Amino acid sequence: MNLILFEAAEIDRPLPCDDPRAVHLLRVLRRREGDTFDAGVIDGPRGRGTLMAVGPDALILTFAWGPAPPPLDPLTLILGLPRPQTARDILRDATALGVAAMHFVTTEKGEPSYLRSKLWSSGGWRQHLIAGAAQAFATRLPEVSHGRSLLEAVSRLPDGIARIALDNYEAETSLARLVLPPAGAVALALGAERGWSAPERAVLRAGGFAFAHLGPRVLRTETAVTVAVALTRAKREWP
Repeated sequence: MNLILFEAAEIDRPLPCDDPRAVHLLRVLRRREGDTFDAGVIDGPRGRGTLMAVGPDALILTFAWGPAPPPLDPLTLILGLPRPQTARDILRDATALGVAAMHFVTTEKGEPSYLRSKLWSSGGWRQHLIAGAAQAFATRLPEVSHGRSLLEAVSRLPDGIARIALDNYEAETSLARLVLPPAGAVALALGAERGWSAPERAVLRAGGFAFAHLGPRVLRTETAVTVAVALTRAKREWP
C-alpha cells in the first residue's frame, strides 16, 4: 500500500481501528501520533496525512492536499470475461499501469458462470482497482463495465481511436512491430482464455480492429494484458 486512499466522504471522519488502512498505518508503517503518511482521495488529489490521535476505537487524521492528478492514459481494454481470479489480477494490474477503461465482455468461448461470480455481483471488483491505484501511487480509477456483448463494447468506442485485437491464431504481425501513430487513444481487445470465435473475429474486423500477436508463446491472460499494455504505452507518447 504505497498510497493510502480514501473516498471523499471519509476524509472528515475518524478511521476505525479495525479498518485495513488503520492497521497498515499502525502495524506496517509504524506511524505514531504526529507522524505523516502519503494519502490520496480516490479520483482526486494526493497529499500528506497526519495521524493526530490514536483512540481506543478510531484514528483521528488530518490532510493537506496537492493539485488534482493528471488524466489516465487514453487506453481502453476490451476483455473476454475471464475466471474471477484472473479478472482480479487484471483489475489490479491494469489500474496500476494507468489504463482509462476496462470492459469485460461475454464471448462465445467464455464460461457464462463467471459473470455470476461474487466479484461482480457484490461490487468487490472496485477494491482491486483501489489496490492497483495505491500500488502505483495514483488516485484515478479506470471506468469498468462487465456483461456487455463484444458487439456493444465495440460499437461504443469513439471515432478516431486506434484499434488492435490480439489473436494467437490469425494475426500475422506482432504488436511490437505494429506501426501506431505516436499519440492518441487506443483500444486493445483480448479474448478470454480460449480466445476469439470466428464470428467475434468478424465483429472485430468490421469494427476496424487490426490483428496482432505477442509472439509464439502462449501467455496467461493476465500476463498478456500486462505485456500488451506495456508495449502499447512504449509505442505512444503518453507521460
